[in-house]
Amino acid sequence: MKNRKNNRAGLVRRMVQAGSLVVTLFIGIQFYRFASALAGGAIPMVERPPGVEAFLPISALLSLKYFLFTGIINQVHPAALVIFLIICLTALLFKRGFCSWICPVGLVSDFLARLNGLIFKRRVRVPKWLDRGLRSLKYVILGFFVWTIFLKMPLASVKGFLESSYNILADIKMLGFFTHISPPALGVILALAVLSVVIRHFWCRYLCPYGALLGIIGLVSLGRIRRNPSACTGCGKCERACPSMINIREKRSINSSECSACMGCVSACPEDKAIGFSLFLGKMPVKQAGMGMALVALFAVGIGAARFQGHWQSRITSREYLQLMTPRMERPGYRGDVRIDPEKLERMRRMMKKMGPDVKIP
Repeated sequence: MKNRKNNRAGLVRRMVQAGSLVVTLFIGIQFYRFASALAGGAIPMVERPPGVEAFLPISALLSLKYFLFTGIINQVHPAALVIFLIICLTALLFKRGFCSWICPVGLVSDFLARLNGLIFKRRVRVPKWLDRGLRSLKYVILGFFVWTIFLKMPLASVKGFLESSYNILADIKMLGFFTHISPPALGVILALAVLSVVIRHFWCRYLCPYGALLGIIGLVSLGRIRRNPSACTGCGKCERACPSMINIREKRSINSSECSACMGCVSACPEDKAIGFSLFLGKMPVKQAGMGMALVALFAVGIGAARFQGHWQSRITSREYLQLMTPRMERPGYRGDVRIDPEKLERMRRMMKKMGPDVKIP
């Protein structure tokens, strides 16, 4: 009976992950249609989906600095900042729950981890000294971005970048990375996939700076996994199920920055009330269904509030996108390095006609 309940509980996370994947694919397809129309020189008939800005973390960090120093939400990619703040909020409640419940990369990582279980009889374990060193890489990468943006980059430069054509077209460039992927980039992705099969959750554990940030925020999270020693038999099933390889049996409260609140340990536990996730120092137990609904609700409410306040849709119109993507030589009125207004050019032609038939008209 216990195993059946655990299996049903595990399905909840898979359903949330599947829903997140469907939404991501829908956004990707709509954005591809939007970008394809622009590439063909036409104004798109479909709207640009703001959700695509979830894949612009650098723009989100720059917008965050600009907002903290000015109180203004930059309207080039406002959804990037909104989604970033919602994700950080999830970490304050559910640690790195975004990674294991919502993130599409987390879903792919889970799939590759299943391949690991099919190929290897025993989990490949990295030596502790090497594991610690590799885990520090994601914090180093995060530190580099924080130092560059928040400490080194002047506010004027931040504003200049946010308003630049490079940042405006960052989503188009990001799409181009996948639709016209270079052999070196493809090789890196395939190498990461292979490493994630050999070493479970390689990218998430060692290289993802987003995961590093959420892990740091999660250290002060209101929720965490808690173990009841009096009900625990010490069977070790929780630790074998933990993708982060946390020594759960040694702790009453799991406050590791690596915990993704995937609830795998809870589902694997054969005992009632031996382990579970709870908020507010254990006063509010949270089941898997409750966590899934809470995470979805946080995104729904956060995005709804952003829409209501006008901080969701980018101020860049489809026509402006088209103008930025049109090669300069093809723009109306282009003359070398100077862009001449078409109306002024036509007035010049009429004036030159009046001057006589010998005047050459460009």
